[in-house]
Amino acid sequence: MHHRRHHRRHHGRVARCLHALTLAFGAALAGCGPGATPEPGGAGGDQAGPYTIATTVGMISDIAQEVAGDRATVGGLIGPGVDPHLYRPTRTDVQKLLDADVVLYNGLLLEGKMTDSLIRAANAGKRVHAVTELMDEQYLLEPAEFAGHHDPHVWMDPAAWAKAVEVVRDRLSEYDPEGAAAYSANAGAYLTQLGALDAYAAGVLATVPEGQRVLVTAHDAFNYFGRRFGFEVVGIQGLSTESEAGVRDIERLVDLLVERKVGAVFVESTVSERNINALIAGAKARGHTVVIGGELFSDAMGDAGTYEGTYIGMIDHNVTTIARALGGQAPDRGMQGRLSP
Repeated sequence: MHHRRHHRRHHGRVARCLHALTLAFGAALAGCGPGATPEPGGAGGDQAGPYTIATTVGMISDIAQEVAGDRATVGGLIGPGVDPHLYRPTRTDVQKLLDADVVLYNGLLLEGKMTDSLIRAANAGKRVHAVTELMDEQYLLEPAEFAGHHDPHVWMDPAAWAKAVEVVRDRLSEYDPEGAAAYSANAGAYLTQLGALDAYAAGVLATVPEGQRVLVTAHDAFNYFGRRFGFEVVGIQGLSTESEAGVRDIERLVDLLVERKVGAVFVESTVSERNINALIAGAKARGHTVVIGGELFSDAMGDAGTYEGTYIGMIDHNVTTIARALGGQAPDRGMQGRLSP
């Protein structure tokens, strides 16, 4: 319980920081909104060639590259397998933000430790945009233990993540009006792919028997996923990976696994397996066998250059892995037959 109280206090402080960040961004961006003169070196500036976009996480990098095409160079800061909740920007990262023409971040406190760097970039006149800015307040989840703090993991719902594509399309069009037609076409093509991904996910996850639609993962990154696809989602530790699961939490979850006869739990690419292993051992002591159903991608995508290293591949992997581990039916190589064996 001590950890939970500390966790709530921590997020209360972070929520206040978010309010300060919003005010600071409002002031800093007042002179670089729609219709303002682009920075030199941008598409509308004095230098020829592509402009630069800096992004925080790979899921946003993917959108930026898909929408921008060859009109911009996209550089991501937080790499595969790195937890964005805990990531502290290096001097090199800060310089990349200051050198970029456009900065795209998730918002909703996902990149909490990058707040100062994002403010610094905004104060330097850079166009700094949260891709979640079009998310309806009524859509966003706000877990009870984190009052005032929305769950940032919106990319777990492909239909919702489409809103982020629209933000990138519109913001790049404001910066580079000459590319607006290209951005619109590129975004439209990508949105079609996301629609196909959402349909695939809904179809294969519906094959999981209703009693088995319980998704137990290392931390609460799958709430939007659960709501979209009808799964009960249980995270072993809190919304942020800065908290630790207590003994009582483990015991409560072991009870759930035994009573509901849940046969598989999942590990995540950015979170320690320690708590998952404690669950498995606890269930075994009660005479119930639970296996690790596979590793899921939560706060980061797979390795660069792989299919799982794209947003579509990330979600395809998660959906396919979950469906197969919990008794559903899905192709072993996923929606496009491209998942790693």
